[in-house]
Amino acid sequence: MKSLFEESEAENRRRAQPLAARMRPQRLDEFVGQDHFLGADGLLRRLIAADRLGSILLFGPPGTGKTTLARLLASETKARFRQLSAITSGVKELRELLDTAREELSTGGTRTLLFIDEIHRFNKSQQDVLLHDVEDGIVSLVGATTANPFFAVNRALVSRSQIFEFQPLSPAELVDLLQRALSDKARGLGEWKVEVRAGALELIADHSDGDARRALNILEVSVLSAASGPAAGGTPPIELTQAAVAGSMQRKAVDYDRDGDNHYDTISAMIKSIRGSDVDAGIYWLARMLEGGEDVRFLCRRLVILASEDIGNADPHALPLAVSCMQACEFVGLPECQLALSQTVAYLSCAPKSNAATTAIGAARRDIREGRVVPVPRHLRDSHYHGAAQLGHGDGYQYSHETESGIASQEYLGVDRQYYHPVPRGFESELQQRLVAIRRQLRGDS
Repeated sequence: MKSLFEESEAENRRRAQPLAARMRPQRLDEFVGQDHFLGADGLLRRLIAADRLGSILLFGPPGTGKTTLARLLASETKARFRQLSAITSGVKELRELLDTAREELSTGGTRTLLFIDEIHRFNKSQQDVLLHDVEDGIVSLVGATTANPFFAVNRALVSRSQIFEFQPLSPAELVDLLQRALSDKARGLGEWKVEVRAGALELIADHSDGDARRALNILEVSVLSAASGPAAGGTPPIELTQAAVAGSMQRKAVDYDRDGDNHYDTISAMIKSIRGSDVDAGIYWLARMLEGGEDVRFLCRRLVILASEDIGNADPHALPLAVSCMQACEFVGLPECQLALSQTVAYLSCAPKSNAATTAIGAARRDIREGRVVPVPRHLRDSHYHGAAQLGHGDGYQYSHETESGIASQEYLGVDRQYYHPVPRGFESELQQRLVAIRRQLRGDS
């Protein structure tokens, strides 16, 4: 039984904790979000119910509950919770912990759940130390990482683990969490009389980018900065307005890693938005990468590729514009070159789309790779080099400019293959009509 002094000391420590720490879930049922693997039919729920947790990797952005979930898993599986940080722990400390876990298990003791935060920071030799004990079930490894484990974690360790990707909390989930904190008298802000005005909690949720820790920190600052003491009895209630919230927020840092999967995901989002003709989404993802310090040359290269790959001859101006943007960015530099990038993204988004040129070259190269190679027809071969004329090279060639239509009825490939199929959009719809007549003339049809 704790003494009054110990209870008072514990209460003082609790009060010193930030709201996000106090509101940390104490049971799995209190955990907010990640229903795709923690819902009733989610895989992680099934692993817990079957007592076959094994080793797992928790991958996702900060503030989504990776560390909290690791603690809850230890509680749910009745395992000893041991934590290491890959930033501060070395091989020696890791080996000692694994030896203790093995000895505990061999003597009939409790199994160990080993939580390693930022596991991608372990080098290969440190990760290799884990392999044997993970495979033998000596410990249940729970590794947390903000980096894609397929890029950052030892392949052998990944193959021995279930991977659960955390999603940022939705605005609705964050609002629910904030309301819970406002009403909780034991751990939250329930001791204060707070009147929440329209849009205040939604503003916090929108500003938090799915990060529960950030949302709770903003709420705590917003409430406590407006009060000088507990709002009880006759004390007027605290008004939580959008203005009060706005004054308690800092400018958000951009979560963007130029060398990680965030880089690939964001450029993928921009390209797919432009391809899908959503100009506003295209410009947003462009801005996200610029704010994150993305290499402008990389952006330019991607836009030049997209102009041919996804627009092509549906709008022949797209490629020259993208090339001009690349040249302008090289000449002007940041910050002004963002204007050329924005102009180009807007134009490419609104341009008619066609991948006909892309599929044409892909089909032709596939034929070649698969052995369907066509020899150069004799009448198309070069007749100028020594001995070519004697071999009959160029015999029968018809010079197109000497025909009335500018199209000579002759074979250029030698087999009946069609690779280019214009789409009925933009300028390519005109090419589609022209091509029907051209192919007819090439065949000599009347």
